[in-house]
Amino acid sequence: MRRPLSFLPARFRPKFDIVAGNNNSGETQVAIHPYLFVLAAGLFPQLALAAEPGRIDSFFGTLNAYLASVIFYDIFPGEAVMPFIVAWLIVGAVYLTFRFSFVNLRMMRHGFRVLRGKYRTADDKGEVSSFQALTTALSATVGLGNIAGVAIAISIGGPGATFWMIVAGFLGMTTKFTEATLAQRYREVRPDGRIMGGPMEYLSKGFAEFNLPRTGKLLAGMFAVFTVLGSFGAGSAFQVSQSLGAVQEQIPFFNDTPIAYGLIVALAVGVVIIGGLRRIAHVAEAVVPTMILIYLSACLWIVLSNVEQVPQALAMIFTEAFAPIAVVGGMVGALVQGFKRAVFSSEAGLGSAAIVHSTASVKYPIRQGMVALYEPFIDTIVICTMTALVIVITGVYNDPATLALREASKGAALTSVAFATVSDWFPIILTVSVVLFAYSTMISWSYYGERCWTYLFGERASMVYRVLFLLFIVVASVASAANMLDFTDLLVLAMAFPNLIGLYLLSGKVRRMLTDYQDKLKSGELDREKQPG
Repeated sequence: MRRPLSFLPARFRPKFDIVAGNNNSGETQVAIHPYLFVLAAGLFPQLALAAEPGRIDSFFGTLNAYLASVIFYDIFPGEAVMPFIVAWLIVGAVYLTFRFSFVNLRMMRHGFRVLRGKYRTADDKGEVSSFQALTTALSATVGLGNIAGVAIAISIGGPGATFWMIVAGFLGMTTKFTEATLAQRYREVRPDGRIMGGPMEYLSKGFAEFNLPRTGKLLAGMFAVFTVLGSFGAGSAFQVSQSLGAVQEQIPFFNDTPIAYGLIVALAVGVVIIGGLRRIAHVAEAVVPTMILIYLSACLWIVLSNVEQVPQALAMIFTEAFAPIAVVGGMVGALVQGFKRAVFSSEAGLGSAAIVHSTASVKYPIRQGMVALYEPFIDTIVICTMTALVIVITGVYNDPATLALREASKGAALTSVAFATVSDWFPIILTVSVVLFAYSTMISWSYYGERCWTYLFGERASMVYRVLFLLFIVVASVASAANMLDFTDLLVLAMAFPNLIGLYLLSGKVRRMLTDYQDKLKSGELDREKQPG
């Protein structure tokens, strides 16, 4: 089993040994790593000072400025802004799509058959089914970004941003395919049967195969730290603060007692995450299809209620993608907004979903990669596009009456206005969707953070992480420090740096696995392996 904090050089891994008796008596030594206390010391002051957001904002505001200067560095001259992190993810997605000869088109049908369980074999090993891994990953990506982010993207980039959002989602399918395949290939099955997988594993083990073990361990450690800290903000606090705002619109009680909402959500999340991955997967398997069906049905109702405007809306989406009218930055502005929304929504390239895809029960790593193709397809191409159609058809993105909402970047409120154009009670459906989306995101991100915490500190420390995660939910309901949340968001985006380096380096291995799998599929060998029923 990996030693905790093994990604650090030995001289940076001092430990205090607590011995219950004489060292020579054969009794067990317990190693307590100071880094556990260092990280905890960095987290608890944030919780303690949450009631004084001014002090937190002052500290994190300065730190955010430095991080943003790198992550959001503008690589384009002129008025249009192209953040470095977005370009980094786009280039990676395009490269992988061509390297694997558009696997996101060629293998969709086969991936669906795998998803339905038609290729189960006696050699499948894992903690959850392929479908449960997919729904758990979707529960993390299908969130408030699908509602709020899309509205903001269109209000800034115009209807044409929708077209580029779809293109980005299509390219991101290949990125997810690569991540899931590598996560399966390099996963580690622990003695207790639990699986450790994701970028932490394929960065450390994959780089070691290229005689770069120290580089791989350093990148793996960076990814794990970014994910842990990012999960407390983007995966916990942000979800609570945003969903609370939507709930307060419908239930005034929570305006005076917001902590009640935090406690309710913490209890609902805690009941699931304390039970581990299998319980998370079972809940996601039930909640995700339900919440997607509710939201898409409401969107479809709005679209059909304005069916005569659909052709015009589709024409605007396509034409303004290349010839935008009065859009900030022209065509580049529309492209950037579309790609940003797709990247931030699907998380393709961040490596987060690979953690749960590594636990799927399959015989061939490529097989789960093909299932992962459906994640950006459902999240971005289907759900985000439906939101975009609602925004464009109802015209709220350029309505003078919504100017204040657009200037304040209140995307969820803007979408609520669009829903209200059909019926006064439709915003209630949106509120239900917001709560379900936030809840599903929290339970999945808790697993991502817990696995990375365990990678750093060992399995015995996993419960410490879960308790911290739940504390952040409660704190976020009573005091939101904006700059602290921005800080964790920046760390989530920073996950793409080490992850994509690994995807580039290991893409050759994925290509060989894909070629070998396709040869077996064509020869009929894979069909002969299938189990009856």
